[in-house]
Amino acid sequence: MKAIGIFKWVGLLAGGAMLGGALLLGQHTRAFVARAQHASGEVVELVPHRSSDSTTYAPAVRFVAADGQTIRFVASFSSSPPAFAVGERVDVLYPAGQPDQAKINAFFSLWGGAVILGGIGAVFLAVGLALQLAARLARRREQDLLLHGTPVMADFQSVDRNTRLEVNGRHPYRVTAQWRNPATGKVHVFQSRNLWYDPTPYLERRQLTVYLDTANPKRYHMDTSFLPQQAG
Repeated sequence: MKAIGIFKWVGLLAGGAMLGGALLLGQHTRAFVARAQHASGEVVELVPHRSSDSTTYAPAVRFVAADGQTIRFVASFSSSPPAFAVGERVDVLYPAGQPDQAKINAFFSLWGGAVILGGIGAVFLAVGLALQLAARLARRREQDLLLHGTPVMADFQSVDRNTRLEVNGRHPYRVTAQWRNPATGKVHVFQSRNLWYDPTPYLERRQLTVYLDTANPKRYHMDTSFLPQQAG
C-alpha cells in the first residue's frame, strides 16, 4: 500500500527536519545563556492552564532589571504539580536591554522546547528508518530465495484478510497455499505477502510457485508476480 511507502519518507523527512530544528533551537538557547544578564526573581503566582482533562500551572515571576524596571512575566512552560512554589526565589536570565524577554534559569524553561522537538523528531526518524530497513530486508530475502530457493508447487487454499495489520481502517489480503513434502510426508502451509486488493478474481491457477529454503522451511517466498499491479 502506497500509504506505508509514503510514511517511510514522511518519517525520515519530518524527523530530520525536527531534529534540525531542535539543534538550531539548542544553539539559540546556548547563545542566549552565554549573553544573558542575571537577576534575582520571585514567583508571585501560579497561573493555571486548563485543558479538557487536566490543569497545569505556569509560574509568574517578578524581578527588578538592571535599569530599575520592575518586570513581571509568565513562564512559557507549565506543569502539574507546579515546578515552583509561590514566594520561591529563582534566577532570571534576560538579554541586555530586553528584560521583557526574561526566562527562568531552569533546565526545562531553557531547553524544554529543544528536548521535546528533538524527542518527537527522533521518534519519527526511527519509525522511518525502521520501515526502510524492514522493506530492504524483505526485498533482499525475496531476491535470495528467488536465486537460491527450491521451487515447489503448492496447492491454492484460500484468500484471507490479515487482521494483524491495519492501515487507514483496512486489512490487507493474503493468499494461502499448502504443499506436502514427499520426502517427509509433512504438509507445509504458505502465505503470500500482503496485498492491498482482493486477488481472488485473478487466481485462475490452482497451484502457486513457492521458493523454499529447504534447510529452513519457515523461510519461503510465494511468487505472486503474475497478479496485476495495484494502481497508485
